[in-house]
Amino acid sequence: MKQRWDIFCNVVDNFGDIGVCWRLARQLTLEHGLAVRLWVDDLASFARIVPDADPVADRQQLRGVEVCHWRQPFAGAEPADVVIEAFACELPETYITAMAVVPQRPLWINLEYLSAENWVTGCHRLPSPHPRLPLVKHFFFPGFVTGTGGLLREQGLLSVRSAFDSVAQAEFWQRLGVPARRAGELRISLFCYGSAPLRDLFAAWAASAVPVFVLLPVPQGAAVDAVAGFFGAESPAAGAVLQSGQLTVRLIPFLEQSEYDKLLWACDINFVRGEDSFVRAQWAARPFVWHIYPQADNAHQVKLSAFLDLYTAGMPADMAVAVRALWHDWNGAGRIDHTWPTFAAHQVALAQHGEKWAEGLCRLGDLASNLVRFSRNQI
Repeated sequence: MKQRWDIFCNVVDNFGDIGVCWRLARQLTLEHGLAVRLWVDDLASFARIVPDADPVADRQQLRGVEVCHWRQPFAGAEPADVVIEAFACELPETYITAMAVVPQRPLWINLEYLSAENWVTGCHRLPSPHPRLPLVKHFFFPGFVTGTGGLLREQGLLSVRSAFDSVAQAEFWQRLGVPARRAGELRISLFCYGSAPLRDLFAAWAASAVPVFVLLPVPQGAAVDAVAGFFGAESPAAGAVLQSGQLTVRLIPFLEQSEYDKLLWACDINFVRGEDSFVRAQWAARPFVWHIYPQADNAHQVKLSAFLDLYTAGMPADMAVAVRALWHDWNGAGRIDHTWPTFAAHQVALAQHGEKWAEGLCRLGDLASNLVRFSRNQI
């Protein structure tokens, strides 16, 4: 009998949480032969990344995964052998009670948010006994260094990326209805939160010495409003093309995950946000810029700096300074139109650095396999 896993996902930032959980659920099913139920409280956001999902179904089978609508109050379910509480989402109390009374108590794992902070390795895999019930929760941290759970990466991902040659790229652009590149054009994907300093960045791109072509998946809420404000456009939708000086912005439909990967592979520079697209940008091995999820008291700035410490460690000093300056400005520290030209000048070297960075991450193993290995050692 297949080992049963439950993954509980409370959607917080629309696409990041569910993006991670969906990738994990599929990989556990396809590569490890597990029976996976994915409990999601926001099926509308889920349907954005899985177009064939039914946003109102209580239960549905998708790519071998049973997707269940996590409603309040929780209707109840027999606990699985392994229970993933994604990002401290707090399991239903009735489910926790049920876990405590089954003959073989489940392995309970709190899959934490991704962080490069130093304390993570000391907390990875730590047990936490329940205060009242005979249950133990283990904390499992994704990460970038030895002593963490690594990152999500499907088998063969980098080989598929390498095979995405100029012919495949041309077919991809044609499928999206996007024209071929102009001579010297810089092609950029843009995925960000509404707080991003888009007006300053667009001004820099409009005044660029080379053509800048931006792909903006929609919907992105306030980000699209900011785009509309810069161009003086009213409610632009997918298919719209907006221009100013050297800048062209093309709004495209929100993409299914494998298609989004191709967008990252096909662009020269990728602006990403949250956790899921942040990780995929690293596997894409292109220069990228991270818009971190804003937190109270600027706690996210600590996480941003911790990652930059790792990511820039092997860079030449001038390139590291350029990356740090642009990333911090993108996250609200200063004028990104001032730091963009220096960052862009390092494009080729940043791509080379990205390849080495991805190779180093591969040596950690992948998150799904590391979770399965941990579970087998515990059960």
